[in-house]
Amino acid sequence: MPVALRVVKDYEKVSPDLVNRFKDIPAANVSDNMLRITAGGSSMRPMHAGGVLAGPAFTVKSRPGDNLVLHKALDLAAPGDVVVVDAGGDLTNALFGELMAAYAEAKGLAGVVLHGAIRDYATINRSNFPIFAAGVTHRGPYKEGPGEINVPIAIDGMVIEPGDLMLGDDDGLVCVPKAMVEDVYATSKAKNDNEDAQLRDIKSGKWDRSWVDERFEELGYVFID
Repeated sequence: MPVALRVVKDYEKVSPDLVNRFKDIPAANVSDNMLRITAGGSSMRPMHAGGVLAGPAFTVKSRPGDNLVLHKALDLAAPGDVVVVDAGGDLTNALFGELMAAYAEAKGLAGVVLHGAIRDYATINRSNFPIFAAGVTHRGPYKEGPGEINVPIAIDGMVIEPGDLMLGDDDGLVCVPKAMVEDVYATSKAKNDNEDAQLRDIKSGKWDRSWVDERFEELGYVFID
């Protein structure tokens, strides 16, 4: 069997309970608690009107310009899954458009992430169905393969395994490996709670800014009149 003609069916995925808990945590806070080294790249932007993307990754590795395996992935993915496509970041051909978006939403998927281009942007941009992509072009795709489904992929250095937690909001995308989700949630929730407290302090005029001067003193800054 050729390596690039595989469809893997058996894999573990992050639980629905954890997915729901992460929906209230900004991607930035999750990223900070993963030491700021995990990200899907600044080119991956939300193409939809608004709303959080969260769910287990249903991964696709596609030849740039070809969406045959992506079509099969939409057929196989389960409600709540996020179809995540590594198409090499190529923007020559759109691999996803209005009809596929309608089908994915009707199936109850949690969203689509495409390291490549979409088309029918005007329609997609009016919808709240979460779609992230690297660009837009009217030029359509080919349907010849090859490609793989539910294998490890990467988007701008962010490795994604089938079943990992995919999160996306207006700031971009982050993937949380299955083995880390409990710990990352605990630290991210604590950071989010702390920021909520700081926002309350700002509004009440009580925000403690002493750390700025302490850091300046520590670094040896000199003030010149």
